[in-house]
Amino acid sequence: MRAYDLIQKKRDGGVLTREEIEWWVEGVARRTIPDEQVAAWAMAVFFRGMDARETADLTRAMAFSGETVDLRDIPGIKVDKHSTGGVGDTTTLVVAPLVAAAGVPVAKLSGRGLGHTGGTLDKLESFPGFRVELGRDEFIRQVRSIGIAVAGQTADLVPADKRLYALRDVTATVDSIPLIAASIMSKKIAGGADAIVLDVKVGSGALMRTLDRALELAHLMVRIGRQLGRRVVALVTDMNQPLGRAVGNALEVREAIATLQGRGPAALTELCLTLGGYMVWLGGKAPDPDAGRRLVAQRLEAGDGLAMLRRLVAAQGGDPRAVDDPERLPRARHREAFAAPRAGYLTAMDAAAVGAAAMVLGAGRARKDDPIDPAVGLVMCKRLGDRVEAGEPLVELHVNDRARLPAALERLQAAFTLADEPASPPPLIHAVVGVEGTGAAGSVTGAASTASVAPAATPAGPAPLPAGWGHLVELARAARETALAPFSRYRVGAALEAADGRVFTGGNVESASFGLTMCAERVALFKALSEGQRRFTRLVVAADGPERPFPCGACRQLLFEYAPALEVWVDGEPAPLPITALLPHGFRLER
Repeated sequence: MRAYDLIQKKRDGGVLTREEIEWWVEGVARRTIPDEQVAAWAMAVFFRGMDARETADLTRAMAFSGETVDLRDIPGIKVDKHSTGGVGDTTTLVVAPLVAAAGVPVAKLSGRGLGHTGGTLDKLESFPGFRVELGRDEFIRQVRSIGIAVAGQTADLVPADKRLYALRDVTATVDSIPLIAASIMSKKIAGGADAIVLDVKVGSGALMRTLDRALELAHLMVRIGRQLGRRVVALVTDMNQPLGRAVGNALEVREAIATLQGRGPAALTELCLTLGGYMVWLGGKAPDPDAGRRLVAQRLEAGDGLAMLRRLVAAQGGDPRAVDDPERLPRARHREAFAAPRAGYLTAMDAAAVGAAAMVLGAGRARKDDPIDPAVGLVMCKRLGDRVEAGEPLVELHVNDRARLPAALERLQAAFTLADEPASPPPLIHAVVGVEGTGAAGSVTGAASTASVAPAATPAGPAPLPAGWGHLVELARAARETALAPFSRYRVGAALEAADGRVFTGGNVESASFGLTMCAERVALFKALSEGQRRFTRLVVAADGPERPFPCGACRQLLFEYAPALEVWVDGEPAPLPITALLPHGFRLER
């Protein structure tokens, strides 16, 4: 084989075989393929994509491109958890000790922060003396001994991904869903866990800014994990504001400790209990996620999670006294307030800008070799939906170097949207992918199975669904949650399936000029058309009112023109209908 030929094949839209992918990954890991060809291949994948089989083969090849962690000698089902990155996301420091305290071994390989996203390793190093670099044997011994270890990825683990990611980072090819999925899942597979809970962030502070892309990534990672013999569930969770109130390493550690003491922010506590419930369920300690959540909540109330955090810190060389006395953690010398310029309701937030403000204070790094100041960061004084008075603090900045303050304040200037009328904040959990067919103690669902999506809250409406339509219905219901319907209060979501299996979602968007209002069906259709899709198979439309959300005349005509073979399921109706039944006398112009 030649690297040139594989680049050309993918550039022209070809599908790579497993043998070709394995040859390619070996060349990347061993550096027999030069940087310029690896970068060219990444750009070809960015534009042409990879199908699910190709992505699974890439994941497998990268996972075994170096050493792996073998946890088979540790009793029980070993569980890992991964977040795709966000701001103020302290869940690992809370969830991992709680799940370990519930009797499920947690073997977690974590990363460092980069850009506006925080890193678990940086947070743990706020404990004086904490060691994140553990040898493979030491890592395994610690999981066997106390039930938990959180450490950095060793140099010999997934070397192909290290090189590929470094080149993607400098060639604007990071934002490729197949490459993101393969990068994440290869490290999870190499880490040795039997079951994985994924926290896929969506919103202004996340890599995935839109719900449909977050759901696409979640589905793909669940499918990959199952094809490679792992139990996998993905939660799609909101990152339109920091998850907790603290943004910064020692600040987030303090917040994690408070959460394990039962005094944490509501959203952080809620998500930790939910993630923990799924981890305990996949770990075989609960018959379903709800029972798992109750078990985790019991461990929280009993203080067992806090005790497990103390054991984790001590086992990895940190000062466990800081768990009981957070004053031992690093603390910034100065505090400054960022005040609201006017009164109003906080209706939107640029979470990435908030994370960037913490980064320029020294809490994060723009480059991988930048030093971290564990003491600095931000504390959010308000959350989305809160009423704010003029001059009232929105953010409290914790600062050591005052010279960095102007740059941080500049990033905060445009990060907050204040309005005269309140707006409902987005849901914390948008969807759960992969619940159906994932047994906690039974056999792993095979590659032929498809991941399902469960809504965060069970919507009203009749339940019977035609076989194979369930995931589209739930995607439409999830899209409904992001609709903007301030005038009618009638939110509608749509999920449109293209012939290649991709799903495009949309919610209705209303305007004070009603003629500018856009229906959910057209939002989904235009998104798909603008990405080059031309053939469509199925559409689901769901609403949150008692009336059936039948498409309007304009939507029917557009769907009749661009999707003549479409079947349409209106949530609550007894059966799908062809678009020709909804618009029997539609028209098309000769082009």
